[in-house]
Amino acid sequence: MKAIIIEDEAIIANVLKNKIQKLDDSIDILDILTSKEEALFWLKNNEQPDVLFMDIQLSDGVSFDIFDEHEITSPVIFTTAYDEYAIRAFKVNGIDYLLKPIQDDELEKALFKLKSMVEKKESLPDSVLHFIQNLTSGHTSLGTKYKEIFLVDFRNQKLPVQVTDIAFIHKEAINSLYLFSGEKYHLDTITLDEVETQLDPQKFFRVNRQTIIQLNAIHSIKSQENATIDLKLKKPHDKMEITVSRSRCPDFRKWMNR
Repeated sequence: MKAIIIEDEAIIANVLKNKIQKLDDSIDILDILTSKEEALFWLKNNEQPDVLFMDIQLSDGVSFDIFDEHEITSPVIFTTAYDEYAIRAFKVNGIDYLLKPIQDDELEKALFKLKSMVEKKESLPDSVLHFIQNLTSGHTSLGTKYKEIFLVDFRNQKLPVQVTDIAFIHKEAINSLYLFSGEKYHLDTITLDEVETQLDPQKFFRVNRQTIIQLNAIHSIKSQENATIDLKLKKPHDKMEITVSRSRCPDFRKWMNR
């Protein structure tokens, strides 16, 4: 079975390659491509492989754009952090989706599903292509828009908070919404994982286990020697200390540099 990896982080790409070959040495990794343009050039000048391992956020755009410029008939396994609704949709449509850092057992399941598809000579379903179009236009797999309002408890009543007013969400004893205005409200009805799936990933990013931040709340970023990133926020939250975890740094850089 022949495969290509589309991933602009060399370390992540090589780790994935080694994991794949360790689990199934019959898979031949033909090439590692580091950008959307490089991937398009390769696909236009070579026969399609049996599978593509594809990151979503690349240095020169999103890999979904490849589907607009070239017909993909091979099954695709996406390897990035994104939306849990998307995970479900990809799984029921015969391809798979792996969250970074990629776990061996999840990769093994994906490879098993892949081999079943290749043996049956199945191509990428039209429903998947339609779903990808929904993702790139800012919709979830259920065809609904991302959340616009959270209802929070405030003085024994429910108060509507606009998502656009949220600078960041931080999990303390419970989830807390920090607004650009400086106000703070508690949101204890759902988990932070559930909150993440309801927010537009173009505007919000999960920087660590405790914090989801909005792009417009970031004043500056500073890389640290321990391979993490410190964020300085805009006023009135400029005294807050928020660190991007080591495992999230590669995706955070791509999220910022788009």
